[in-house]
Amino acid sequence: MAGIFQRIAMLFRAKADKALDRVEDPRETLDYSYQRQLDLLQKVRRGVADVATSRKRVELQGQKIAGEMDKFTVAAKRALEQGREDLAREALTRKSGLQQQLVDLEAQHAQLQAEEEKLVRASSRLQAKVDAFRTRKETIKATYSAAEAQTRINEAFTGISEEMGDVGLAIQRAEDKTAQLQARASAVDELLASGVLEDPTGLGKDDITREIDALASSSNVELELSQLKAQLPGAPQAQPQIAPAQGMQPPAQGPAGQNLGQAPAAPTPPSAPQGGAPA
Repeated sequence: MAGIFQRIAMLFRAKADKALDRVEDPRETLDYSYQRQLDLLQKVRRGVADVATSRKRVELQGQKIAGEMDKFTVAAKRALEQGREDLAREALTRKSGLQQQLVDLEAQHAQLQAEEEKLVRASSRLQAKVDAFRTRKETIKATYSAAEAQTRINEAFTGISEEMGDVGLAIQRAEDKTAQLQARASAVDELLASGVLEDPTGLGKDDITREIDALASSSNVELELSQLKAQLPGAPQAQPQIAPAQGMQPPAQGPAGQNLGQAPAAPTPPSAPQGGAPA
């Protein structure tokens, strides 16, 4: 059971490392490391400033004690001049106590000064390392950016990238659909040409067929118009014309269009008046 949990933990770590490696940007990591070094350098500089402040404070305190010691020396001289040996002894006793404090302050001052010099040297070394790291960082970032750009360009040219892959698939689908439509249109044209399919719009006829159909339609219209005119009241009845036999000349026409070879028609007798003849 423990072995299964170990394998699961190892698998989880491997997957997590792979996922982190996929999203990790070396440029961001370098910038973060550089920022941490700057923070450390700032802390060292603040430490140098704090030690220098303490050293200066001890130095001022030592100067103050030295001034008080001088005052006690002057007071002891005046007491002796006035015959007050007891006062002179008291002044020198206090001066002796201040002398011990001054010795301690001088030792502390020397220690602080040594610590300050040590921190200054460390700050200088750290500053040099930070400057070198910054130069190296910018070089690595520039190289990485150039390599990344080159990789993207190569992927774009070879169609490996996801974007180019999508574009290639879209183009392939468009070409396939276009070829399918062209094949379908060609098949329909062949079926119409062979007569298997009929074109209800008549657009598939050639020019001669359309012209013949137009003439037939016009002749039908004229014939129907003549028939309608003949059916009108008072319209003259059309006499059928008999074509002359072959070899025979048509009869000559006289004046007023009367045939010379035809006997004139008998005159029509006048009609009797209405109401009858008078008796």
